Amino acid sequence: MPAQQKKLIFSAAGVLSLACALGTAAAVGTQLWVRGSVLCSTGALLVNASGPELRKFIGDIQYGLFSGQRVRQCGLGGRPFQFSFFPDLLRIIPASIHVSVILFCTVLIVFALVGAGFFMLNAFGSPYETLHGPAGLYLWSFISCSCGCLVMILFSSEVKIHHLSEKIANFKEGAFTFKTHSEQFANSFWTILVCSLVHFLNALLIRFAGFEFPFSKSKDSGTITGAVDLMY
Repeated sequence: MPAQQKKLIFSAAGVLSLACALGTAAAVGTQLWVRGSVLCSTGALLVNASGPELRKFIGDIQYGLFSGQRVRQCGLGGRPFQFSFFPDLLRIIPASIHVSVILFCTVLIVFALVGAGFFMLNAFGSPYETLHGPAGLYLWSFISCSCGCLVMILFSSEVKIHHLSEKIANFKEGAFTFKTHSEQFANSFWTILVCSLVHFLNALLIRFAGFEFPFSKSKDSGTITGAVDLMY
């Protein structure tokens, strides 16, 4: 492939990596990871609410990795409540999983920035070490894509398996019990998915530029090496 086309491909990959790093950083700081509604089951059972009356017992909840908001509604109007995971909810959430999600998000941002830098170096500079060349580009893309996948898996397990929304909704509630009525992942979660796909796309762009995958050897080079060994 001509050098000019390679520069164009690496420049595009570098811009995509930089955009992913900025997008992930923005996603981490928002409260748009999960949106849903919670039902005040205690209040609904007390008055045997059904149909339109049930709406008076359904509140809203949304949260991110650090903070969120819930609207408590038990037939007496909505009462908003702001909360933060650290240190408010640290006792009731699966802290190890939650901290791991934040850690992998940080690693994703760092390696996306590193990958963007090396893509630009390969586009406009002269690679002089292995990690500046194709092997390094594959490595940064693989690490970033893997971290994005781990973030989605861990956060999904925290929300769905450990019932994170219900734990938040029942935080500091004595007389009333809340259950999840509806729940869906919001924009920031899907941003991580898009970033993971972009890093996978970058690996394909490297291959499209004509670079072989790391540690792969052609049959011709093996044959030539074997012939030289026989000569000596």
